[in-house]
Amino acid sequence: MSAFTQVLRMLRMLPPALAVATPGLGPWLARRRWTRTEGTLTLPGLHGKVEVLRDTWGVPHIFAQDEHDLFFAQGYVHAQDRLWQMEMGRRLVDGRLASLLGPMLVSADQFLRTMGLRHLAERSWAQVDPEARAILEAYSAGINARIAAEPLPYEFTVMGVTPTPWTPTDSLARGNLLALMLGGNHRLELFRARLVATAGEEVANALLPQNAPETPLIVPKEARLPGLKNVKTLSGLDGVDAVMGDPNIVSGSNNWVVHGKRTQSGQPLLANDVHIPLGMPSTWYENGLHGGRFQHVGFSLPGVPMLIVGHNGKVAWGMSNLGPDTQDFYIEKLDDPKAPKKYLFQGEWHDLEIRREEIPVKGGAPVVLEVKSTRHGPLMNLAMADELKDSEPLALKWAHRECQPLINAVLKLNLATDWESFRGAMKLWEGPGQNFVYADTAGNIGYQASGKIPIRQGHQGLIPMPGWTGEAEWTGFIPFEELPASFNPPAGYAATANNKITSDDYPHLIAHNWFPGYRAKRITDLLEAGTQHTVEDMRRIQAETYSLPAETLRPYFLSVAPADDTQRQAVEALKAWDLRFEPESVGATVFQAWYIEVLRKLLQHKLGPELVREYLMGQYERHGSLHMPFVIGLMSQPDSPWWDDPKTPAKETRDDILRAALADATAWLVKTYGPNLDAWAWGRVHQLTYVHQPLGGPMIPAPVRRVFNTRTVPARGDNYSVDGASFLWSHPFKVVHGTALRMIVDLADLSRSVSVHAPGQTEHLFHPHRDDLMALSREVKFHPMLHTREAVEKHREAALTLTPAVALVAQ
Repeated sequence: MSAFTQVLRMLRMLPPALAVATPGLGPWLARRRWTRTEGTLTLPGLHGKVEVLRDTWGVPHIFAQDEHDLFFAQGYVHAQDRLWQMEMGRRLVDGRLASLLGPMLVSADQFLRTMGLRHLAERSWAQVDPEARAILEAYSAGINARIAAEPLPYEFTVMGVTPTPWTPTDSLARGNLLALMLGGNHRLELFRARLVATAGEEVANALLPQNAPETPLIVPKEARLPGLKNVKTLSGLDGVDAVMGDPNIVSGSNNWVVHGKRTQSGQPLLANDVHIPLGMPSTWYENGLHGGRFQHVGFSLPGVPMLIVGHNGKVAWGMSNLGPDTQDFYIEKLDDPKAPKKYLFQGEWHDLEIRREEIPVKGGAPVVLEVKSTRHGPLMNLAMADELKDSEPLALKWAHRECQPLINAVLKLNLATDWESFRGAMKLWEGPGQNFVYADTAGNIGYQASGKIPIRQGHQGLIPMPGWTGEAEWTGFIPFEELPASFNPPAGYAATANNKITSDDYPHLIAHNWFPGYRAKRITDLLEAGTQHTVEDMRRIQAETYSLPAETLRPYFLSVAPADDTQRQAVEALKAWDLRFEPESVGATVFQAWYIEVLRKLLQHKLGPELVREYLMGQYERHGSLHMPFVIGLMSQPDSPWWDDPKTPAKETRDDILRAALADATAWLVKTYGPNLDAWAWGRVHQLTYVHQPLGGPMIPAPVRRVFNTRTVPARGDNYSVDGASFLWSHPFKVVHGTALRMIVDLADLSRSVSVHAPGQTEHLFHPHRDDLMALSREVKFHPMLHTREAVEKHREAALTLTPAVALVAQ
C-alpha cells in the first residue's frame, strides 16, 4: 500500500477519531457508548433473574440461579466491558486483520491462516465435553445479547466495522491463540538456525545456551540452511507481533505457594503474578461467579468463560509459563519447488494436503493463500518472510495440533475440590504447557507441570532437521504421570519463575531455553528466610526489584577508572546504588546503559548488523534475555576472544571493552536525557504507556493517541527482577512487557485475599474504570478479592438486574 493510500485511509478515520479527541465533545460522545450497570434489562435466552453487582473497582460479581444463566451473564458482562478487545482478538486469531487495517497486515494474516488457529477450533468442537459445550453456548448467547441490546464501543465507529455474532468456536480459537502466545519456540529455532548459518555453531551455542551443554549441537549438512542468510525481516511474524504489542509473543510469570508450616496463620498462602505484553485494555478481566457449582472469584479472559486463575472457595490455583519446546521445523523435499504437489518421506512421495484460504483486504482485492502441509505441518516459508519463499521448504510441527480443547481442562480446573481432582484437570490441560501451583482449605499445597510435550529421536529440537529421512521424528509425548509434580513438598513451598524446573537427571527434554533463574532464586531466598509468612510478606516479594545480575556485575564495572567528570559522577551513582530498580534510582539507569553497551560490543565482534539488531530485539523470550548468564560468565575471563574486536589491530580485553562501554553509555545518556544526573532517574527513563490496538500506534495522530492510550507513568523493576517491567535491549528503556496481574490468596481466611490488574476493567473511553487500577498496580497495592455476597454488598457501586424475556403464547 502506498503512503498516499495510507494517508487517504487515515483521513477517512479522522472525523470520528478527532471528534472523540475534542475536549467537551469527546467525553459526551464516549459516554453515549457506555453500557448499562444499573437498573433492569430484559434479555431473551435467560432462564431466570440474574444480578450483576459491580464493586468499587468495577469488578462484576454475578449471582445466578443456574449455571446456564451464570455463563450467559458472564458473556454479557465480558462483552459490555471488552467487546472491541474481543473483536480484535477474533480477527487476529482468524487472520482477518487486513479486513480491518488494509494491505499492510496481509503478511500477518498469511501467517495466522497458515497456523490455522480457526481451523483447529472448528475441528476440535466435536471433542468438547457436553458440559463445557453447554457453557460455551450459554456464554456465546450472552455476548450476542449484549451486541443486540446496547451501543457498540466507539472503536467500531472509528474503524467502520460491525461485529458478527459470537460462536463457541470463537472461544475455542481464543484458547488456540493463548497456546500460540505461550509457545513461541518457532522463533527461537529459526533464529538459532540463522545464527548457525551466519556465524557458526560455537557462536549460536554461546548466545543461545542449551539446557544440556554437555550434549553437542550436531548440525547435519542439510540443516545449515544457507537461504536463511539473506533474511532481513520475518514479515509475517513481525506483523502479528506488532498487533499483539510485543515482537515476541512468549510470556512469563511468577507463582509460588507456601505451606502452613511457613505461614503465620498455619494455612497456605498462594501468590501469582503474570508477566505478558502490556496494552489497553488489560488482557485480564476480574470476575466473581456465583451460581450452581460455582462460587468463584479471580481472573478470566474476555472471550472465554469461567476463570483462568483464582479460587473457588475450596481450591486456589495460579499459573506461570512452563515454556516447553512443542514446535519443530522440518526441512522438506518437494517434487517441484515452484508448484509442489508432493513431498518425500522415507523414500516415498506423498500428496501435500492443500487448504485454500481467501484473505479479505480493506480497500483492496482479496488475497488467495494455499496452505500446503506435509505430515509434519504447514509449509511456513511464505508466511514468515518474502525472502524465504524460494528457500529451503520449512514445515512447522506443533504439538498443539494434537491437543484436546483447552475448555475441557478449564471446566475441570474450575470445579476441582482437592488435589486428586485438580490433577485430573491438569491431565486434560495439554496445551499451552504451564507451571500450576495449588493450595486448598484443608491445608495442602502442590505443584504440577502440564502440557503435551514431545519425545524426540535423533535430534534435540534446536534447529530445523531433515524431514524426508524419518530419522528426526517424534516418538510420542511425555506421559502426564512423568511430568514434574510435588504434593506438600518437604521445603514447605513451591515456586516457579519460568526457570528450569527439573534436575539434570530428569529423563525427558522439556525445554532448552529456560529463563535465567534470577527471579526464581530471589523468590526462594525470601521464602526460605521466614516461617511466619503473611499476605503482606507475599506482597513484598511480588514488589521485589533487587537485581541479582547487577550484584554480580557491579564489582567489575566499578573496577574501571572514569575518564572525565561525567563518567566519575556515573560511577559514583552506580557505587551508591542499593541494587534495586526503583523509580528514584540513578545508579539503576547507569548500570543498564553500561550493560547494554557491553552487550552490543560483544555481539558486534561476532555478528553482522542485522543479527545484532534482531538479537537485541529478542527473537525468543524478549523479557528473558538469555545473554545475561553468558556476559556474567565472560567477566571472569578477561582475555577471552569474545572481548577482542577483530576489526582492530590491537587485542582488546575485558577492561578495554568496559572502559569503552562506559564512555559510550555516558555519552548516550547525556545526549538522550541531558547532563544533569537527576534526569537519569530510573522512573524518568523507564516508563510505561498502555497502548491501544490499533488506535494508539505511531501512525495515529497524537491527539487521538492521547485519548486511546493511557498516560505515561514511571515503571519499577527491569527484565530480571521479580517485579518485572521489561524493555527492548535495542530500544531502551520503554517498557513493553511486564506484570499484568497480581493475586495473593489466603487459605486461612479467603476474605484476606487480594488482587489487582491494570490498567482497569473496561475499555470504554473516559470511563472511570478504564485506567483506575494503574496507580494500585504501579505501587504493588491491591484491592480485596470479594468472595461473599455480604462483602460484595459492602463495596457495591452499581447493581444491574438481567431478567428473561417471556415469549407471547399464540392463541
